[in-house]
Amino acid sequence: MHRTLILAFLILPLAMQAQDDRDLVQFSGVVVTADSLQPVSFTNIYNVNLRHGTSADFYGYFSFVARRGDSLLFSNIGFKKSLFVIPDSIQGNRYSMIKVMTADTIMLSETVIYPWPTLEQFREAFVNMKIPDDDLEIARKNLAQAEIYERGLEMPMDGSMNYRHYIDQHTSKLYHYGQLPPNNLLNPFAWAEFIKAWREGKFRRKD
Repeated sequence: MHRTLILAFLILPLAMQAQDDRDLVQFSGVVVTADSLQPVSFTNIYNVNLRHGTSADFYGYFSFVARRGDSLLFSNIGFKKSLFVIPDSIQGNRYSMIKVMTADTIMLSETVIYPWPTLEQFREAFVNMKIPDDDLEIARKNLAQAEIYERGLEMPMDGSMNYRHYIDQHTSKLYHYGQLPPNNLLNPFAWAEFIKAWREGKFRRKD
């Protein structure tokens, strides 16, 4: 009797292993979309029974070993999850299928993206922000360039004089940095130079 029990314990695992081997199938197929039958790349395929899975390739093709009766969960971003059970009435050890995935619309909550990560960085950027020139400032710069060109025609300047003029303009900008530049409309010296030039006839038309 003891020999019979020992023999039964030895044969039973082998029989169960043989039964499991007969249940194994090579499960292959391709995952496509329902509307255009285009491949669904890198679809995740999870075996619920065995608790492990795999992924399809770029062309939606997959092939792995599973068992009859296993439940397979197909999932991919933008598509509805789908559960498929391998039939237990498969004849042979191979099974192929075309898995059709249906597109799923996902509503995402509103996301506001700010250029500054923190409120402190926003305050610093706001204080040190360089405001772009308005139309008046652009016109003033254009007139200044035209004036320099006209003065260059009347009185040619060499390299040292050009350098000196550039330094004077740069120094004037630094002196008034962070505030509005002075308005020459109320400058008595500017008016004096204007009256002097007018009396000398510098504003007369040259025909």
